[in-house]
Amino acid sequence: MRLSFCDGFFVIQFHVGKPSIRLGDMMLKVFLVEDEYVVREAIKNNIQWSDYGFQFCGEAGDGEVALSLIRKELPDIVITDIKMPFMDGLTLSKMIKQEFPWMEIILLTGYEEFSYAQEAIHIGVSRYLSKPISGEKLLQEVDCLGQKIQEKKEEQALMEKYEREMEEKNTLERQEFFDALVTGGRNAVELLEEARKLSLDFSAVCYNVLLLKVWSDCHDMEEYSNTVVSMEERIKQKAEQNHALLFDRHLEGKALLFKADSREQMDTTLQDCVAWMQQMFSENRHIHFFGGVGRTVTHITEIPESFACAGRGFAHRYLGEVDRFVFDNDIDSHATDSLSLSELDPKRMAHGRVKEFLRRGDGTEVTFFVEEFVQGLGGNAMQSTMFRQYITMDTYMTVIDFVENELGLSRDALDSMELTPNVTATEETAIAYMKNVISQALILREDMSKDRYHDVVRDAISYIETHYAEEDFSLNVLASHVNFSPNHLSAVFRQQTGQPFIKYLTDYRITKAKELLRCTGKKSSEIAMLVGYKDAHYFSYAFKKTQGMTPTQYRGKSKEDHRC
Repeated sequence: MRLSFCDGFFVIQFHVGKPSIRLGDMMLKVFLVEDEYVVREAIKNNIQWSDYGFQFCGEAGDGEVALSLIRKELPDIVITDIKMPFMDGLTLSKMIKQEFPWMEIILLTGYEEFSYAQEAIHIGVSRYLSKPISGEKLLQEVDCLGQKIQEKKEEQALMEKYEREMEEKNTLERQEFFDALVTGGRNAVELLEEARKLSLDFSAVCYNVLLLKVWSDCHDMEEYSNTVVSMEERIKQKAEQNHALLFDRHLEGKALLFKADSREQMDTTLQDCVAWMQQMFSENRHIHFFGGVGRTVTHITEIPESFACAGRGFAHRYLGEVDRFVFDNDIDSHATDSLSLSELDPKRMAHGRVKEFLRRGDGTEVTFFVEEFVQGLGGNAMQSTMFRQYITMDTYMTVIDFVENELGLSRDALDSMELTPNVTATEETAIAYMKNVISQALILREDMSKDRYHDVVRDAISYIETHYAEEDFSLNVLASHVNFSPNHLSAVFRQQTGQPFIKYLTDYRITKAKELLRCTGKKSSEIAMLVGYKDAHYFSYAFKKTQGMTPTQYRGKSKEDHRC
């Protein structure tokens, strides 16, 4: 086909040629903007776009009409004339690049003025072609851009796959950000910039935090449960559907940060999600859960307030029945100022619940637990000197029992915690004492756990060294082997080795690949299979991502250095 310009019209000539290189199964979309009807029809109908790996997805006679259609069709390539009514090609190109920077643009013009070409380059137009232009030339330019787009898309696909594989590392980064977010002390600009780096969207009018823990009564909270893993994946999908941000808090469960454009919308979204989760949990009677829902706030810097409310509610999982969600207003309603000491059973309330917290609780939850525990005793209870002495003594003896009989340590392992009159002089000093002695016990528990976890991680590393070549090897597979929940194993593995599981696995695979590249003549595709990558392109991407060079470049460098 040949397009030539004569007496104000394009003259179209065709000849059969060999189709250009196809772009695999990828059909790239082409959109045409041309005010000359005859030219538009010729380009649209006389080129067999599908034979060349393209889909002709739309046309328009001017830039203004074209822009709305381009927003709908989202083409990969836009071919546009430069001179058109209403909106010219340069203006259209500028608007396209501002809104869709990834789109490629071919600009056709009958004008040779350098200023047009200069502006086109400044805008980011891919090709600036002068009329007349042959059909072969146009197809050649489109095909060239198609190859460029394909390479970009393949690179993007590999990057996304790598990021998914490194999700555990991303999860840890998100967890650290969430900890900073709910701790407070940072201004909105700092938080939003950090969120942007992590690709977290915080655009909303109001926010609320939901803390959630799910476990199976068939397993210890730390043990692997396929049902729990499956449910957590469904919760993740539900969060995405509601534009909520999900943060993994390891042994402390999950945190969901809900966003909404109004308080009414927030209430509706929360009620919907809570009802959905309750229904899902009810389908499995051996599954238990507990959730704490915070207070709706209107600024990102107020999220710590919402988290604190959610944390107080979340602490109630140690203080009463489980399988429920506690909302902020529920906490206030639980307080009672009229409870008399004669109605209390402090032995039951202190010993059992404090001991449960010592077994399961986290150091970051001590303040919430103790404050909610005290509040549950009744508004007047801690005003009694005798009762303060009793409850602090009972807490201390519960801690001693836990340290000696469950941790197997001497009570001397605790720092000096002598019960003096000063300890119970006021409600504030008594509560501070309870927080301190419980915190010390948790530190001892964590120190003891590190020794036990050492053997678990050693077993995990041995399993990695045996199974690293299996492509479907994952944190879940490893967690099932060592009978730990994935969240727990992730935290323990990082604590013991200093790096996330997925980074350890990737580094191990790449190290094995480097040995094979240095000391064998095997092809990169063979080596990829041998170290757990069925996709040779992805192996090459991951290798370059971690080593700064391709496998071929590494092999060449190794030969130069005589390393084998």
